[in-house]
Amino acid sequence: MTPAAAATWRWLAQRVSAAVLALCVVVHLCTILYATRQGLSAQALLGRAHASVAWPVFYAVFVIAVAVHAPLGLRVVLEEWSGLRGRLLDVLLGIFALTLLVGGLRAVAAVTL
Repeated sequence: MTPAAAATWRWLAQRVSAAVLALCVVVHLCTILYATRQGLSAQALLGRAHASVAWPVFYAVFVIAVAVHAPLGLRVVLEEWSGLRGRLLDVLLGIFALTLLVGGLRAVAAVTL
């Protein structure tokens, strides 16, 4: 893949993940507002999360979007400020993305499963 094609795919992935994140943030905030206005306890919220297939899937999608979006944004900052480029930058950001993904999915599993 040419550098230009790779940059185009990164740009597209960043924009798509941003759209998914925007939707997820709105749903998450609306859920928090609903829960607080209904006076739901943490125990009640966890009970609802455990009883549903939708919440683990929703939060897994949220985590995946973060694991795609954040490293791509960080790539731009690191390229501009540090001058890092090439394979080293790819490896560092791959480790960062994997850390976000594994940590986030473990948190989702701990809370919803």
